[in-house]
Amino acid sequence: MKVWITTILAAFSLNVHAQNVTIDKDLAYKLVESLTVEVGPRLAGSEADMRSVLWAEQKFTELGFDKVWREPFDMLYWERGQASLKVAAPFHQSLVVTALGGSVGTPFDGINSQVVMFNTLEELKKADASKVKDRIVFINHALEKDIRGGFYGQVVGARATGAVEAAKLGAKALVIRSVGSSNNRFAHTGQMRYEEGIERIPAAAISVPDAQQLSKMLTINPELTLNMQMSNNLPGTVTSHNVIAEIKGSKRPDEIVLISAHLDSWDEGTGALDDGAGVGIVMATAALLKQEKPERTIRVVLFGNEEGGLIGARAYAAKHHQQLHTHVFASESDFGAGRIWRFDTGMGEQALAFARELQKKLAPLGIAMGPNTASGGPDVSMLKAQGVPVASLMQDGTDYFDYHHTPNDTLDKIDPTALRQNLEAWLIMTREIANSQVNLRQ
Repeated sequence: MKVWITTILAAFSLNVHAQNVTIDKDLAYKLVESLTVEVGPRLAGSEADMRSVLWAEQKFTELGFDKVWREPFDMLYWERGQASLKVAAPFHQSLVVTALGGSVGTPFDGINSQVVMFNTLEELKKADASKVKDRIVFINHALEKDIRGGFYGQVVGARATGAVEAAKLGAKALVIRSVGSSNNRFAHTGQMRYEEGIERIPAAAISVPDAQQLSKMLTINPELTLNMQMSNNLPGTVTSHNVIAEIKGSKRPDEIVLISAHLDSWDEGTGALDDGAGVGIVMATAALLKQEKPERTIRVVLFGNEEGGLIGARAYAAKHHQQLHTHVFASESDFGAGRIWRFDTGMGEQALAFARELQKKLAPLGIAMGPNTASGGPDVSMLKAQGVPVASLMQDGTDYFDYHHTPNDTLDKIDPTALRQNLEAWLIMTREIANSQVNLRQ
């Protein structure tokens, strides 16, 4: 591994700043390649999750960070089992299915039931219980493509709370059309939730082509019957970790510029886009800025169990609540590896002049100025809620949901050229904020 890091740090080749500092433009790619090849899928709470923690600690150390540590938190562990979904009558076909994260399994013999279809979660909520009782609910809500991924929020509710709403009406199980935009035959997993006092029913997603197929079958024969079998396991509480590393500030070490990604991934792909690319980007950004001796401390946080509901982010915000006044800025990379096209902020009004000047430095990379409504990223939104200024380097998400949460989220989906542009943008943003004296809260 010493040879690996020596090779990386010797490979500086792209001059990006007037200080005559050069960087390895492919460092982010080398890191995500290492993570996805040497660790692979990283389901939170699993043995692979722990291997990813050890991987991160080792890489931070090899990259020369001044301080590296982990912070534990407790979480409920969910383990995927086998899953199958078959049209039992009258068409006798198998559908491509995946269990939703957190779902209970079915009885050993499965669930055999007729199906009732709804186009949206809202339509289900308004349904007559007599039409739902003892049936499998199928929500067939399509996701449209968009550079911002803006339609995701309109569709994902079916995945998150569909099982609760179906159970309230007496349903035996839930099947949703995958929250994805590809016609490839991959089912998209993702976290779902139960509600105290409501029966826990199994929940699964089928691929987009299979959802279209099932819809056509129901048009021909509304009495169609499905057989669902899933053997998921919920072993109980386990410990996972946030992994944290710092480059100490040369002039204002007590002021923290936090950049982040999430280390966990779903278990069916290798988590290259979600969120291996982000891990590579922020680790490389801080490692390469170390040679410039930034004035403020740069802290990299690789959050644990983002996929299970921002569990690591909530733990970090709670643990560091009394110190968040020292966090002058936070941002997260968690939307794949597409080119960055816009710079959104979530800062105080008096800091926006500084933000506009920063955007001018990003403009040669094709990055426009966006609104002052940024969340900073899913995990970082926990910090914004407590007053920490944020920004979002918005990536092109047009194709992101083709691969999101599927077995198809693999390294070959990353465009190295686009990832280099991401790294350059993160270097510019992080450098300018770390070396400024601007109060971004004002």
